[in-house]
Amino acid sequence: MAMVYIKDEGSTFDAPIELVWKYIFDGDAHDAAHRTTRNPRFEKVSDLTMVYAAEREFRGKWAPDRMRISAFPPVSMVVEWLEGPLAGSTFTYVYSPKGNATGIDVYGEFTSPSLPPGQVEAAAREWLESEFVDDAAAIRALARGK
Repeated sequence: MAMVYIKDEGSTFDAPIELVWKYIFDGDAHDAAHRTTRNPRFEKVSDLTMVYAAEREFRGKWAPDRMRISAFPPVSMVVEWLEGPLAGSTFTYVYSPKGNATGIDVYGEFTSPSLPPGQVEAAAREWLESEFVDDAAAIRALARGK
């Protein structure tokens, strides 16, 4: 399997970092914002780590998906993709306070057990963009009190 290093810097959420982390830890609202997941399950592993399992729509197909997520608020979150289209990938979200906004950067190595090596980077970037778009809209609504 080919590994692709991705550095995605410069995205911003339109809310202070405290509100962004509140949203991240609100499992129901956070999960409801993502149209590409269904039937989520959370298993607490430790005070810092959980395993998230769901069905994920990825490139038009639904399949089981599982991630180990370790959160280090307010600085970062580390994700290990255990099962699914990008299984074997490991990446970190880094959050930066910017007054009434929050910067988010992503660094990681992505791979796939099912995609040809030449498609891994495009697929990972599509997924990251989709996640950001869903989160940004939900965070904006939360910041407006809706």
